[in-house]
Amino acid sequence: MNADTPIIQPATLKFLSDLARHDNDRDWFEANRPRYQAALGNVRAFADALIERMNRHDKIATADGKQSIFRIYSNRRFRPDRPLYKQHFAGEMDRVKPALRGGYYFHFKPGKCFIACGFWNPEPGDLRRIRMDMLYEYKTWHGILHGKNLRSHWGELEGEQLKTAPQGFPKDHPATPLLRFKQLTFSHDFTDKEVMAPDFVDVVNTHYKAIRPWFDHMSEVLTTDENGNPI
Repeated sequence: MNADTPIIQPATLKFLSDLARHDNDRDWFEANRPRYQAALGNVRAFADALIERMNRHDKIATADGKQSIFRIYSNRRFRPDRPLYKQHFAGEMDRVKPALRGGYYFHFKPGKCFIACGFWNPEPGDLRRIRMDMLYEYKTWHGILHGKNLRSHWGELEGEQLKTAPQGFPKDHPATPLLRFKQLTFSHDFTDKEVMAPDFVDVVNTHYKAIRPWFDHMSEVLTTDENGNPI
């Protein structure tokens, strides 16, 4: 960490807390737009620093914090009952495809801050390829997912699951619990105090770096066919 390391400011989380109390009040938002711009700039600076660190050990396609951060305005096209504004700041970082797979996400909301990574909604073809690898390379999967560094930073695999093994796959294989996953993600919660700590950007970078053995394996799986040939 150095003097230029951006820190998530208390004013950023305070703005979000106040916004939550005025979630449908356009007049309040416009009156507090300078606070919003300052908070947005703070989160973008954090994302800029995180992307710079990530590119030291990964290849990130997301250019900068501006490209990373999602709009605060809700998409009300199909849900006009939604609040006008999101009550959080969030951003994502994509890896350079097609060679590198997986993605990173961070989410700042007072009392509910977390980071995540993985595969939120794999395409059907990719999901089948992943499941075939789970089946035939179960020992590899078990070893990666139970790696000490990965487990200490991320815990266990998460995501929406089927109630039983998918059609065409065994129901009594050691890999069956893995085969049930439709989404494959990890997440880690942080307190507001942890988020505002001076070293938080480095903590997040360390967490993301810890997932690389799994991402490296997934990248190999999703760029080869079931015989291991490049696709």
